[in-house]
Amino acid sequence: MKISDYSGVWVFIEQRDCNIHKVGIELLGKGREIADKLGEKLTAVLVGYNVENKAEELIHYGADHVIVVENEKLDIYMTKPYTKVLSNLVNDRKPNVFLIGATAIGRDLAPRIAARVRTGLTADCTSIDVEENTTNILMTRPAFGGNIMATIICPDHRPQMSTVRPGVMKKPEKDETRSGIIEKIDISIEKEDIDVEILSVVKEEKNKINIEDANVLVSAGRGIGKKENLHKLSELAKLLSGTVSGSRAVVDAGWIEKNNQVGQTGKTVRPNLYIACGISGAIQHIVGMEESEFIVAINNNPDAPIFEVADVGIVADANQVVLSLIDELKKEKNIS
Repeated sequence: MKISDYSGVWVFIEQRDCNIHKVGIELLGKGREIADKLGEKLTAVLVGYNVENKAEELIHYGADHVIVVENEKLDIYMTKPYTKVLSNLVNDRKPNVFLIGATAIGRDLAPRIAARVRTGLTADCTSIDVEENTTNILMTRPAFGGNIMATIICPDHRPQMSTVRPGVMKKPEKDETRSGIIEKIDISIEKEDIDVEILSVVKEEKNKINIEDANVLVSAGRGIGKKENLHKLSELAKLLSGTVSGSRAVVDAGWIEKNNQVGQTGKTVRPNLYIACGISGAIQHIVGMEESEFIVAINNNPDAPIFEVADVGIVADANQVVLSLIDELKKEKNIS
């Protein structure tokens, strides 16, 4: 392998039902930053069927070049054909960096591509930067159960691959004046490239707000005392047009659903307002919410680590503060 043969920053654009997953757009923002530092081009890679009409939007979000691979057999994600398509592209075009979202699809796909092209993969990165005076990428992720942050480099192999969870990187601004190149590529999918048959797709109907999309989160920790106290947090969230989330401790206790967990083993969020109620602030939780626009922490322990990342800290019983906030908001909204 000759490192100098590899150039360019690639972002895999995940789509489902021809709708672009938000993590692809977020990674275009980070990819644009890295590409500018390296002096290289940013390429978005879009795989699916009837998705070419989304390519222009990717240029507006920062891509210089969009590679579109369309095939009817790529309509619904399957591991083996997607791995073939992307591995062949990497071997042929030789990108320096390849970023993939750490979704269910990304976590299945990324290590298979890495194995096929014989390179390394850093999973669940929370920070990506460029090492000074080199083309090496600094990929930072929680390690040893989240107790330390490890920065990993891949100096001897290319591409440098990493997965990043949705919500970790900031979504870039859309610029409809940008122009770029859209390239459509045909890659044949043979019978031997498909090892499963999809008989039907059953979609679960969800009425709840996805915490990754919420503008306001009222988050519960073990410090609220018991599950019965959650109803007051729900009331506060409703008054603020938000939703309830929680730490791993309350998920493990069965107080809230796993889908509403914030943190290293849950989801990464960046709402406009994050209210941490009775959360101590272990690093595993902090990595999932520290990019929130405004953080309010309520804890009766003045030494709780959560206060180190909070914009406003209140040393008090979280349940009492929540009740007071509810009363004040009801007065403000003239609700009896």
